[in-house]
Amino acid sequence: MAAVLDSHFLALTAIVTVVYQALFFVVTALLKFDKVTDFAGSTNFVIIALLTLIVKGTWHFRQVVLTILVVIWGLRLGLFLLMRILNWGEDRRFDEMRSNLGKLAIFWIFQAVWVWTVSLPVTVVNASNRDPSLQARDVVGWIMWLLGFLVEAVADQQKLNFKNSPENRGKWCNIGLWSYSRHPNYFGEILLWWGIFVASTPVLEGSEWLVIFGPIFLTLLLLFLSGIPLLEESADKKYGNAASYRIYKRTTSPLILLPPSVYGNLPPWVKTIFLFEFPLYSRNLPDEGVNWYREVDQKQRRD
Repeated sequence: MAAVLDSHFLALTAIVTVVYQALFFVVTALLKFDKVTDFAGSTNFVIIALLTLIVKGTWHFRQVVLTILVVIWGLRLGLFLLMRILNWGEDRRFDEMRSNLGKLAIFWIFQAVWVWTVSLPVTVVNASNRDPSLQARDVVGWIMWLLGFLVEAVADQQKLNFKNSPENRGKWCNIGLWSYSRHPNYFGEILLWWGIFVASTPVLEGSEWLVIFGPIFLTLLLLFLSGIPLLEESADKKYGNAASYRIYKRTTSPLILLPPSVYGNLPPWVKTIFLFEFPLYSRNLPDEGVNWYREVDQKQRRD
C-alpha cells in the first residue's frame, strides 16, 4: 500500500535518507568524530539506488545500469574520502561546528537534502514501470558518466599523491588535470551526474522531468556554495601573495578542463559568462593580488 501511495519512492527515499544521516549526526555529535561525514553522504547514494531497484523489482536494463553507475561512484568516492580523512586527520570544515550543535545539525540536514535531491533521476527511473528501448540518449549519458567518473577519480588521486609528498608541503596542486582546471574533481562530478540525468530521460514523462533539479542543484551547490567558493577562499588566503599562484589562477580554468595557453588569453567577459570565472572566486585575494588582477584585466581589454 505504501509503495502504491509513493509511486515514485520520493517519501521512501526521503525517510531512509533522513534516518541514515541522523544516525551519523548522533555519532558525530556525541563522539566528536567527524571523519565519517563524507562517507555517510556518498554511501547514502548507494543505499537509495539499491533500495529503489530492489523494492520496485522490475529489474529493467536501464534501471540496473544506472544503479550500478551510482553504486560504483558512491563506493569509490566514499572509500576514497574516508581513507583520505583517516590519513590526514580532522576535517577542518568542522572546526567551528564541533562545539555548536545547531551548526552541526544544519550541516547534516543539508547533506540529507543534497543526497535526496541529486538522487532524483535514478530514484524516478527505478520507480518507473516504463521500459522504452535503448536510445542514443542512454549511450550519451553513459559516456558522460564514464568521462566524469574518470576525471573525478584521476583528479582525486593526483591531488592525494601531490599532498602526500613532503616536497610539496605548503604548495597548491597544479599537476596533471589540476593544470587544466582548478577544480577538475568537481567538473567530473558535475559531468557524471548530468550524464545520469541524460540517461534517465527516455523514461521521463510529464512532471517527472522535474528531476532535472537534481543535477542543477549539484551544479549550483558546487559553483556558488559549498564547493568552489570555499576552496578558492582558502587557497587565496594561503597563496594569494605569491605571483606564481596568481599566474596559475589567471591562466587556469576554475572548472572546465582547458589548456592554460587557451584559457589565459581569453577576455575576462568570456571567462565569466561561459567558463564560470565569477568575481566571488577572487574576492578573498589579498589587496596586492586583487590589484594585480585588475591590471591584467585592464591590459586584456586594451589588447
